[in-house]
Amino acid sequence: MIIEVNTDRNIEGSERLIDYCKSTLEAEFDRFSEHITRIDVHFRDENGAKGGDDDKRCLIEARLKGLSPVTTSNHASNLDDALSGAIDKMSSLLDSTLSKLRKH
Repeated sequence: MIIEVNTDRNIEGSERLIDYCKSTLEAEFDRFSEHITRIDVHFRDENGAKGGDDDKRCLIEARLKGLSPVTTSNHASNLDDALSGAIDKMSSLLDSTLSKLRKH
């Protein structure tokens, strides 16, 4: 499973952030590893330098073998919460998508 982490120009894509994202995603989605070929994470600060609540966005795109990519996103006031919310949504989406495949 390949994991790519991208940030916009308002968020520093530090090595610490990238390592944290990769290790968190690997741990969370290990149970889906036979189905996922690639995960792309995109962080964006919606208002740039201006402050504001829920202005950090995390979008996760998972590419599944033989299926169209699936995406989830989450807005929060900081990157950790944005990532955590997007992971929770993606986990639920993968559970339902893959369980439907198993039934067919």
